[in-house]
Amino acid sequence: MDDLKSDWLGRIGAATDERALEDIRVSAVGKKGEISLKMRELGKMTPEERQVAGPALNALKDEVNSAIAARKRGLADAALDERLKSEWLDVTLPSRPRRQGTIHPVSQVTEEVTAIFADMGFAVAEGPQIETDFYNFDALNIPGHHPARAEMDTFYTHRAQGDNRPPHVLRTHTSPVQIRSMEEHGAPLRIICPGRVYRADYDQTHTPMFHQVEGLVIDRDTSMAQLKWVLEEFYSAFFGVTVKTRFRASHFPFVEPGAEVDIQCSFEGGTVKIGEGDDWLEILGSGMVHPKVLQAGGIDPDEWQGFAFGMGIDRIAMLKYGIPDLRDFFNSDLRWLKHYGFGALEIPSTHAGV
Repeated sequence: MDDLKSDWLGRIGAATDERALEDIRVSAVGKKGEISLKMRELGKMTPEERQVAGPALNALKDEVNSAIAARKRGLADAALDERLKSEWLDVTLPSRPRRQGTIHPVSQVTEEVTAIFADMGFAVAEGPQIETDFYNFDALNIPGHHPARAEMDTFYTHRAQGDNRPPHVLRTHTSPVQIRSMEEHGAPLRIICPGRVYRADYDQTHTPMFHQVEGLVIDRDTSMAQLKWVLEEFYSAFFGVTVKTRFRASHFPFVEPGAEVDIQCSFEGGTVKIGEGDDWLEILGSGMVHPKVLQAGGIDPDEWQGFAFGMGIDRIAMLKYGIPDLRDFFNSDLRWLKHYGFGALEIPSTHAGV
């Protein structure tokens, strides 16, 4: 047994690579290896002989296996040392430059708008982009003859022949989200509804798909004065300067009274500067929610009233960051996005920080 042990341990120590070591393992303790065959002979021995030979063979097998494992680790370490000598690398060298993506201005401004309104107590509501005729028009007091319902202005989905139901539409505003929120939560309510909207229009300041955010406040005692305060606080926080607003009477089917809102600005050398000068720039539409709209949302207009407003996210992004053409927002030009994009760590400022 000592000679057997000495023989195999010597072979293991002399192995120069893992392949030779595997051959030694098979020859020693494999299915037909020398030590394995010796263990099969235990059955032919007397009980007294087995008590002596059995433990010795088991100990030999364990020792050989341990020696093989230790030699395998040693060979692997030696191979790694040789590889490190030939593949030496200075880990202090700078890494290869990698392109970094940027956040689209629409995404950044949406986060800014959300942060400011959230600080004023508004929740964010969302809804489907493919809407029913009821939520997009009827519930908002938009009559059937209104120009907004014409195919030249609205994208309608296809109905199969013989299906006389009103076709679904790609929502033309996020106002349907207000109706759905009134149905789900009732009053009081204070929400903003950001999202994509669609209209059949395309020029320097219009695209078939754009982004909008609408706000809705419903309570027992709301007023146009509160609406004016909310808008002035928002624009002052968003543009970082004190912004005055001017209300002009206007008509929208879903509000009564309705008003176009202008913000104070100046035009100098083709540049718009917000919050200064004697000029005014139209920025959004607003008004007190029409009683029929409240009824469509399941709210009693004799008990509750509210105000609403809506603005284009893309448009206020153009004003704040000096982007001249709305169409560039959607051209997938990486050079444009690299210039106007935002870093991932540029956190939107909030109302409280202004």
